[in-house]
Amino acid sequence: MRERRIEGFLSKKEIQTIHEASIEILAEVGVKVSHPIVRQLLLDAGAKEGSDSVLFFPPSLIEESLKKTPHSILFEDLAGTTVEVKPGAPPLFWTGNAMYYLRGPERRELTRELYVEFCQVANHLPHLHAIVGTSISDYPPSARDFVGFRAMAEYTQKHLRPVIFTPQGIEVILEMADVLLDGKSLKEHPIFSLGFTCVSPLRWSDSALEVFRVSSGYGIPLMINSEVISGATGPVTLAGSLVLANAEALSGVAIAQLLEPGRPVVFNLGFSHTFDMKVAETLTGAPEGGLLGAAGSAIAHFHHLPSASWMSTESKIPDAQAAYEKTLLGLLHGLGGVNLIWGIGNLESTLSLCPEQAIMDNEIAAGILRAFKGIEMDEERMALSLIKEMGQKGDYLSSEHTFRYFRDELRVTDLLSRERWAVWETAGKKNLVEVAEDRVKMFLNASPSEHLSGAQKEKLERIEKKALEKIT
Repeated sequence: MRERRIEGFLSKKEIQTIHEASIEILAEVGVKVSHPIVRQLLLDAGAKEGSDSVLFFPPSLIEESLKKTPHSILFEDLAGTTVEVKPGAPPLFWTGNAMYYLRGPERRELTRELYVEFCQVANHLPHLHAIVGTSISDYPPSARDFVGFRAMAEYTQKHLRPVIFTPQGIEVILEMADVLLDGKSLKEHPIFSLGFTCVSPLRWSDSALEVFRVSSGYGIPLMINSEVISGATGPVTLAGSLVLANAEALSGVAIAQLLEPGRPVVFNLGFSHTFDMKVAETLTGAPEGGLLGAAGSAIAHFHHLPSASWMSTESKIPDAQAAYEKTLLGLLHGLGGVNLIWGIGNLESTLSLCPEQAIMDNEIAAGILRAFKGIEMDEERMALSLIKEMGQKGDYLSSEHTFRYFRDELRVTDLLSRERWAVWETAGKKNLVEVAEDRVKMFLNASPSEHLSGAQKEKLERIEKKALEKIT
């Protein structure tokens, strides 16, 4: 698929204006940083001290940090496939974290067993690139990151994105990664990535910065997130939210580069929220979130950095609302140039995971990828000579030109209903959710992936057991 540059919904002049305002915020309002090691690094690099742990970031610090940050990132999955992520590249689709699991009518707390079930389904989805860690309820919080990491590593071949609950969890995951890599370098084979979010407005938690610090030195891709809530933790205006979000993420880039110069970074303004003034709830699936994600991608690309977002929904079940919101946001973000789009399988403002929704989201992702690809233009595809040859004969179906190009031009689906009524009726008159339910059952009945050796599984289990013993 060819690359292309998409400016999104902001002009270059508008992006420059937003950036200059963010630089002013960092220099005059500052960011609260209380982590002693990171704080000293920033002071040594020229930051100025304010009251209540606030540090003021000079423009030169941000400029130098952006110069150190790579413009592209390599992500590898457990099948050994490497993909380069950079501005202009086609989007990749990831799952998201959650607390609950929905299959059929029952919503349950997400246990390791249920997460494994979701991973087994996710492993079969061709348009899904990465599996994201979750909060596994049947383990203590301090173990959920490495327990989840082992589960996703054993049951999928996707790129791994654990959600870190403690800095100690990183050390266990690094040990597990050595087993998965079987002697290969993590820096050269980045099979997992990390990330953390700035606390809006303008504050980094000690736990987030300790994750930054402990994970430094390995070349692990780091996603730096701003999650401003428009109208609650940030300005209600979208432009104002972008100014604040850009400032927060830039401060994270500066910190990451001081800890590990040259560390690859995803610049993520796409986990944006808006606040619904009618129901007093934070939203993730509103159209304004789509605009913020697409605009955030344009700002990231202005910095020559990869971007991220989510295709989310407030719907509690796989229904028309979920399809509407996830397609709207996903398409806005995909065509807006977002590199990593989270949310495959997520419902309920990312609180729930649902395997049936993941099946349908995979189909949405396929459509977004087709839209991103656009219309190929060359002499052969314009088919001028063929049109002249055919004249008024409607027989293009039998032409060699059709046979040569139909697979590349026309997307085929085995999930959506495209047959006539009689055929659909004979097959049981199933709606899309019912078709997805059948697909989930088929995937769960299939043989599990055997990409890990027995020795690797035993080593991962031993590492997990040893780490759990230290906690309990």
